[in-house]
Amino acid sequence: MGHSIAFCSTCCQGIITLFPTPAANLVGIARLAAEGASLSAGHNVEYFTIGTRSILNRCNVPRMPFSWTINPYRGCEFACKYCYARYTHEFMEMRDGLDFERKIYAKQHTAEQLRRDLRRVKPGEEIAIGTATDPWQPAERRYQVTRGIMEELARHRGLKLGIVTKSTLVLRDLDVLREVARRNQLFVNITITTLNADLARLLEPRAPRPDLRLDAVSKLVEGGLEAGVICAPVIPGITDAPCDLDALVRAVAQAGGKYIYANPLFLKPCSAKVFLPFLEEKFPQLVKSYQARYGERAFVDTAYRRRISGLMAKLRRKHGLHREQMASAPAQRREALDAQGAPRLRQDLGGATVGTAAGSSEQLDLFTAVAAASPRTSPASDLPSRRRPAV
Repeated sequence: MGHSIAFCSTCCQGIITLFPTPAANLVGIARLAAEGASLSAGHNVEYFTIGTRSILNRCNVPRMPFSWTINPYRGCEFACKYCYARYTHEFMEMRDGLDFERKIYAKQHTAEQLRRDLRRVKPGEEIAIGTATDPWQPAERRYQVTRGIMEELARHRGLKLGIVTKSTLVLRDLDVLREVARRNQLFVNITITTLNADLARLLEPRAPRPDLRLDAVSKLVEGGLEAGVICAPVIPGITDAPCDLDALVRAVAQAGGKYIYANPLFLKPCSAKVFLPFLEEKFPQLVKSYQARYGERAFVDTAYRRRISGLMAKLRRKHGLHREQMASAPAQRREALDAQGAPRLRQDLGGATVGTAAGSSEQLDLFTAVAAASPRTSPASDLPSRRRPAV
């Protein structure tokens, strides 16, 4: 009869429980999670291993701008209040939204799996890294799953890769990222939602300060990488003031960032369970407006999206983050930048479902999409759309 190992988050001592594991009653990713070994524990966070059948997950939704996804971890310790990916823990039969930030699963044997899986990638297909977790979250400092993946990618040529992270730990891997970029098309996207450090601490409790993320953008660009900023989500009534967005775009330009794009908050049920109580506690004056805005839908209306899109376009022009700014970029890099100087992204991604190798699904938000291809932009969103191929 199997037993589970639990770790106390205060003393980190292993405790043998007297109850058999429930893994026999679970299937798919839930079974893999239940069979994972506990690695260690810290302040209110536990780390586990988890087996995977494949580290490269196929995106079978035509409207997505990328063909494959890589997520080195399940869960994310940064604990962003608005995070849409919390529901991915539900596939492991974990229904408490806070489990996503308290139980972090490190995927095993990822480099070997990736070496095998990359044979399935066809020329021109994009790979998005960090669509449902942060690849350089605190766990990466110890377990180095992401670095192993990057080292494997550096052995290959002709790939189209996009990364999303809030972490300054990405700078640790600047050497291997350069090698990846030397042989492949690579964009590194740093997420910054506000320059206000106190506000960022409320919204993203365990993520690095905004100024440190801007410094990371500078160092990535100085290191020869195509790097810019995702301002997403833009949170109505909290981070969407024109003066605040103006300051952010100006700071990105001063930091040497190659682009910035933005997208408004959307509230799936999994994120609403965490975000709305947070809103009631910290911003009670906004509760009624959010009930009106998100009461019957997860997305903001078209008028709000158009306003943010128009404002961001104006601010990019004002601070020089537009196509002309990219004239000196190598042709192969410049191809993947849209008319506004941002990575080409499809506008209507929210709610699409991506199949995973474990038999579950992962839902990808618009603001995590990276490195797609399109020659035109959409007036309804700050993100460009992509033409469908003729059939």
